[in-house]
Amino acid sequence: MSIRPVKHESRATPTMEGAGVKLHRVFGFGDPSMTDPFLMMDDFRNDNPSDYLRGFPWHPHRGIETITYVLAGTVEHGDSLGNQGLLGAGDVQWMTAGSGIMHQEMPKGDFAGRMHGFQLWANLPSSLKMTAPRYQDIKSADIPVIVDDDGTAVRVITGDFWGKTGPVDGIAAEPVYLDISVPPGKRKSFPVDTYRSAFAYIFAGSGTFRDASKPFGVKVEKEYQGQELNIRDLSGNRTLVVFDTGDEVTVQAGEEGIRFLLVTGKPIREPVAWHGPIVMNTREELMQAMRDLQNGTFIKADH
Repeated sequence: MSIRPVKHESRATPTMEGAGVKLHRVFGFGDPSMTDPFLMMDDFRNDNPSDYLRGFPWHPHRGIETITYVLAGTVEHGDSLGNQGLLGAGDVQWMTAGSGIMHQEMPKGDFAGRMHGFQLWANLPSSLKMTAPRYQDIKSADIPVIVDDDGTAVRVITGDFWGKTGPVDGIAAEPVYLDISVPPGKRKSFPVDTYRSAFAYIFAGSGTFRDASKPFGVKVEKEYQGQELNIRDLSGNRTLVVFDTGDEVTVQAGEEGIRFLLVTGKPIREPVAWHGPIVMNTREELMQAMRDLQNGTFIKADH
């Protein structure tokens, strides 16, 4: 077995989306080849309702799939096909925008006002850019959870892992999407397909994916006594780790344990023409999408 080396690590950065929702961007709108077939990921985590209640009003998508995973609070959604529903804690929505869809997502906090979730964008290959849109809404109870002898827990959202299959299916990137918790001080290896793109996103605790015995922190700038200092942040919180090739990912959990998303997918390796929530292969296709939005033909008839 070959442990995948780390080829990139970074911190999620604060940004604002929708009608003024404060969130952290894990990656996106940079070099799409680094995480191909995944284009963007946001961590929307907030305890202040005024920072998220305005939500994400009606907006278009074409050429991609969006994956929403809720940990706390709820997200009410609706779309131009008449679908509507409510995502609660632990629920997942996988939306294939395909040829075009209009939808909205309106978050609400839990009893304490807390809202937490992730949205990941997966690209579609050129052959499926204009496929029929569809939704998969998955309830938390339908997502298998595997607990190993050492206390490691894995939620299998999609893909096959440790003898379990996630409930989301028919996805172009053939991804594996796992929510993994490793207890304090434990060292754990997870099998991955050798040549799939793979990344981890740490959102609780600390740990290292390098061949080291101590947890690591990425360098961040912090102000101390009026000076900007480059220091190691050992929290691990909101840390993206992108892996090179290999057939397993190994993590050493820190003193608080570690919880992270582990996501792999089949690279598409096609040109990307990108404007906001519309992702095509060429500028001409992108301009056609803009014209479709303007002349009212963005939503296609039933396929």
